[in-house]
Amino acid sequence: MSSLAELVKQAALDEGFALAGIAPVAALGELDYFPAWIARGFHGEMEYLASRNDAGELRRACIANVAPWARSVVVCGANYNSDTPYSTACDDPAKGWISRYAFVHSDYHKLLLSRLRRIEQRMAECVVEHHPAAAQPTLRTWCYVDTGPVVERVLAAHSGIGWTGKNGCILNQQLGSWLFLGVILTSHPLPPDLPAPDRCGSCTRCIDACPTQALIAPRQLDPGRCISYLTIEQRGAAPEELRAKMGRHLFGCDICQDVCPWNRRAPVSLDAAFAPRTELVNPSLEWISGMNEEEFRRTFRASPVQRAKLRGLLRNAAIAMGNSGERKHLPRLRELAQQPDPVVAEHARWAIARLETTADADPTG
Repeated sequence: MSSLAELVKQAALDEGFALAGIAPVAALGELDYFPAWIARGFHGEMEYLASRNDAGELRRACIANVAPWARSVVVCGANYNSDTPYSTACDDPAKGWISRYAFVHSDYHKLLLSRLRRIEQRMAECVVEHHPAAAQPTLRTWCYVDTGPVVERVLAAHSGIGWTGKNGCILNQQLGSWLFLGVILTSHPLPPDLPAPDRCGSCTRCIDACPTQALIAPRQLDPGRCISYLTIEQRGAAPEELRAKMGRHLFGCDICQDVCPWNRRAPVSLDAAFAPRTELVNPSLEWISGMNEEEFRRTFRASPVQRAKLRGLLRNAAIAMGNSGERKHLPRLRELAQQPDPVVAEHARWAIARLETTADADPTG
């Protein structure tokens, strides 16, 4: 079994993953909080997080609730870091921010899933060849890349590829936190790796840096205050009391990772699939806010930004322009205020009022 585990991990490296480990499927203590977290409504509009099985059990609370046949989980991590500025380094009020994971060239879901499928195939071939009894009656496997009812980061922590940082992201001592995660659930038992030690120590930079105080405690997130949630998952209006704190974020937020000391020396990915699209690194607010449906689809055809839809992106652009302090954005904002979409129009009016109020309060303006 140990030789099969090593073969699977080597196959992951051969497929371009930077890290691989084996996690157990036993009840994991980190998920004990999940039912209470759902009961408090922290999942917001992400109803899929509250999905239940036929027995009424929360699917993400335990692997057994979704795949009772699973005996092991292969966890793979891909480095997507790029040699581009951090969001905290952009001080140009004409520019916005798209999260680092979303300005890569490829749709990482499809790319990594195809790689997992090839690892899955090699594992199945090895089991049939060397453990024919274990392959009967049928070897079962499922692959997920942010697409299944499992909490990948908890499994990653138990696979040894990293520990859970105080911002909730998986951290690796060599690679930092710029990691895509993929998992393979298998009915074939594999010896689990040891969890990685927690190396956050007394550091609270991620918690201290969050503009909206979404990190209410170490490893405890209130998604309703998280800029990533507000710019991606929130479909309607963003809470007015949080808009001024959302900065110029157009899609997602990297602040808690940008300030993490473990990311200071994180290596740049050599995977060409994760090369940045330069036009999406600190994109022009004027460009983004002027998009129509056709340009939106053309620009973000293979990008996670599609999830926000054009409506969400224009709403976010209006907030970003309102937070820029630049009156030069007023003409575009007045155009957006005439949009038939009431959410976009309302946020544009908020931004206009914010810019005009800021100018009135500045004696030099």
